[in-house]
Amino acid sequence: MATLFIADLHLDPSRPQITALFENYLASDEVRHADALYILGDLVEAWIGDDDDAELPQRIATAIRAVRDAGVPVYFMVGNRDFLLGETFAQRAGLTLLDDGTVHEIQGRPTLLMHGDVLCTDDVAYQNVRRQVRTPQWKAQILSMPLEARRAFAAKAREDSRAHTGTTQESIMDVNADAVQQALRDAGVTRLIHGHTHRPAVHSLELNGEAAERIVLGDWYEHGSVLKVTHDGVELHGLAVT
Repeated sequence: MATLFIADLHLDPSRPQITALFENYLASDEVRHADALYILGDLVEAWIGDDDDAELPQRIATAIRAVRDAGVPVYFMVGNRDFLLGETFAQRAGLTLLDDGTVHEIQGRPTLLMHGDVLCTDDVAYQNVRRQVRTPQWKAQILSMPLEARRAFAAKAREDSRAHTGTTQESIMDVNADAVQQALRDAGVTRLIHGHTHRPAVHSLELNGEAAERIVLGDWYEHGSVLKVTHDGVELHGLAVT
């Protein structure tokens, strides 16, 4: 048996082939026979609220609910694109919501699970925005807007994000090594799994004289990316669009 992890799918109506790939993967034997599936944020390009009446959220809920109904727990942690996703949608889709920085025992090993954006401490401008939009007051204000106004707001936010990404050095947008070490120390574990940076890899490091590892999940912009964890080890593998 295996535990599966995905993140940074950025599902969007403009990329229907990736949505279909996601649905097909959730219907696959690998998922239906897994111990659990974890989605560590940025499931969609933009989440405007659990009351969104567009087709995509409905398709996502149906696909995930089918996994849960097959007996496979599905855990979800919000990212920077879907932090407005809440309990209403989670119940509809059969998701168990996790706080960023949750520790779960994965195949016998305590593991720190994060979306990953909070580790990018060198990107000061991003962290300032993140603190602002995560407050209950800001979220309540956005969710009180009509759906069309929220859609327009989300489109503008995506434009601003692309502009920031295009003018910021890649090294600044990656995780900070000291932040990674501190997160692992605070959690009392030697393994971290996260997404956000779109740089899939398994990094070995030393923590207080002990071997540790940081596993980064890949994005789903052009193809799928999955982390499979078993008692024998970890494997990052891709999924081709058909």
